[in-house]
Amino acid sequence: MTHTVLVTGVSRHIGARVASVLAADPGISRVIGVDTVPPPSLARDGGMSLGRMEFVRVDLRSPDIAKVIATADIDTVVHMSLVSAPTRGAGRAVMKEHNVIGTMQLLGACQRSETVRRVVVRSTTAVYGSSPRDPAVFTEDLEPHDGPSHGYAKDAAEVEGYVRGFSRRRPDVTVSMLRFANFMGPGVDSPLTRYFSQPLVPTVLGFDPRLQFVHEDDAVEVLCRMALEDHPGTFNVAGAGVLLLSQCVRRAGRIPLPLPSPAFGLLGDAARRMGLVDFSPEQLKLMSHGRVVDTAKLAAELGWRPKFTTAAAFDDFLRCRR
Repeated sequence: MTHTVLVTGVSRHIGARVASVLAADPGISRVIGVDTVPPPSLARDGGMSLGRMEFVRVDLRSPDIAKVIATADIDTVVHMSLVSAPTRGAGRAVMKEHNVIGTMQLLGACQRSETVRRVVVRSTTAVYGSSPRDPAVFTEDLEPHDGPSHGYAKDAAEVEGYVRGFSRRRPDVTVSMLRFANFMGPGVDSPLTRYFSQPLVPTVLGFDPRLQFVHEDDAVEVLCRMALEDHPGTFNVAGAGVLLLSQCVRRAGRIPLPLPSPAFGLLGDAARRMGLVDFSPEQLKLMSHGRVVDTAKLAAELGWRPKFTTAAAFDDFLRCRR
């Protein structure tokens, strides 16, 4: 039985949507959303609640998160706080501290809690990396040939390691880890959606990678399901099917700009410095080799599949941008 839910990362779009949906569930007594800044709607209204959600300003890197969990008798934690790119004015070191140190503090608080019984963690398929030696399709038990060595993907891999350690130390807590493909949808603002929003879309000369997306509606639904039900384990989450990068560019009505790999990297550095698009080294690998995951485990566990295919999720993103 879920009574009191803590959702981290509610200042960002998906986190705010998850908290809002859970707060609307009459079976849940209380939803507390935490982040370093309030969700945009709260900032505009000057309030401290979004529906029935209560907002608490907490930096996960501080011990204050333990006080929130202890005083509110939290029984379910939905960790949505991983950031995929450095914010303007903050460098990579701050991003890593937020992702990794923040998760360590959160899990430490959960480990000491006598009330937490379920932990749901949003991860990413980026933990598989992108390599020419990768299998055609990743299942959850496959190890990458070239694991992530920097950026968001490396943070996510470290976070997963801490989550597995927590699960071993607290076998009484149901731990669900969801590896999401890249989010797509009307409200998603990410390095990849900004990439496809440029008039000229740089591509890596000689490569046409396979890509997968998950629609934000499906992501919210599966996160809420996991928050309300016990489904221990690690699960890939992606829309059915794949799109080639060239197909994405054509659907977006953009002009491809094929570049040799070194030039793509230099352009990415320049774009990142100007705050336009985060062409990180992991993005370069994705745009060269792609990544596809198998979602059969999730379908078998939940008896559920995403409503949007990869192509439908991308088309919905394009429809709203137009």
